[in-house]
Amino acid sequence: MTISLNGKRGLVMGVANERSIAWGIAKACAEAGAELAFTYQGEAFGKRLEPLAASVGSDFMVDVDVTDDASLDAAFAALSARWDSLDFLVHAIAFSDKSELTGRFLNTSRANFKNSMDISCYSFIEVARRAHPLMAGKGGCLITLTYAGSNRVVPNYNVMGVAKAALESATRYLANDLGRDGIRVNAISPGPMKTLAGAAIGGARKTYKHTDMNAPLGANATLEAVGGTAVYLVSDAGACTTGEIIHVDGGFHVLGMPQYENL
Repeated sequence: MTISLNGKRGLVMGVANERSIAWGIAKACAEAGAELAFTYQGEAFGKRLEPLAASVGSDFMVDVDVTDDASLDAAFAALSARWDSLDFLVHAIAFSDKSELTGRFLNTSRANFKNSMDISCYSFIEVARRAHPLMAGKGGCLITLTYAGSNRVVPNYNVMGVAKAALESATRYLANDLGRDGIRVNAISPGPMKTLAGAAIGGARKTYKHTDMNAPLGANATLEAVGGTAVYLVSDAGACTTGEIIHVDGGFHVLGMPQYENL
């Protein structure tokens, strides 16, 4: 079955470069026929995003700081002026001080804990609140990104694991709140991927190699696989899927131990 997103409009938040998970999702949605808008933060990321957005036929980009209510309000006002409705939104935004993504979780600072939770979790709630009026008339889909470090200890993932656990819980609560308005809320949980964000975590190469060696499918996730999952979720085929954490990690999340030959 070929899934079509013709006639659907989506906002993608968090594309850093062509290796971003958000870009994999955006590219897949565009190839399926969706019309896209993008947000970015800061001039440097805007310059990286511009040619990517143009490659999928988008001329709508807006600078957003998700920790600033006025910035979020302005972005969604601009979006509302362009489109009278929104079919889907991809939230691919997370942050933690790189210096605290190594060593012991015990040493997490109060300031970085608050900032990580604000950007990585609370921003999804703020975004959902603003997307709601654009979706309430005919329904829609909100997608965020998480990782298995939310419910299992992953070396060096530290405060991000706690933030992702909160994000997954927020996904379920939002799914319940917004379901009566026909809005579905889900999270995609890829395995380790070679992205700008992933590279900030201490020992990222070892984590990537370990997953690649031990996943039942014998490989890490690809941008195409994550993108395809997102296309399913925002399409009519995903009409009855909400509140889910969908793993796209080659099956790694089902393991209790490494494969026998890697013990």
